[in-house]
Amino acid sequence: MTPQPLARHLLRARDLADARYAGPLTVADMARAAGLSQAYFSREFKRAFGESPHQYLLTRRLERAATLLRVTDWSVAEVCFAVARAASGPSRPASAGSSAARPWPTDARGRRRSVSSGFPAA
Repeated sequence: MTPQPLARHLLRARDLADARYAGPLTVADMARAAGLSQAYFSREFKRAFGESPHQYLLTRRLERAATLLRVTDWSVAEVCFAVARAASGPSRPASAGSSAARPWPTDARGRRRSVSSGFPAA
């Protein structure tokens, strides 16, 4: 069995990022898919593609946000929360603190919006 070239491993990780950027994907996941240590993977990914794996994921997620802004009637805040929530996974971030009992802004999408504030009415 012959070892695969490094470029093949990096492409596998980039393909994973392209397929799963909208979900909870980390640089460590990408490095694991490439079969490389995280530090070595990050260095070689940047050398091969001109941006770090983290920057690559952010770019894909920003492109997703731009698409949502174009094709939905969501506000910028709703798009930001939708993209961030999908990227962080189904659980709430630990930094939510005392706001853990409050719903996410995207959960209130079906509610009427207040004309004065631009946020869903309570």
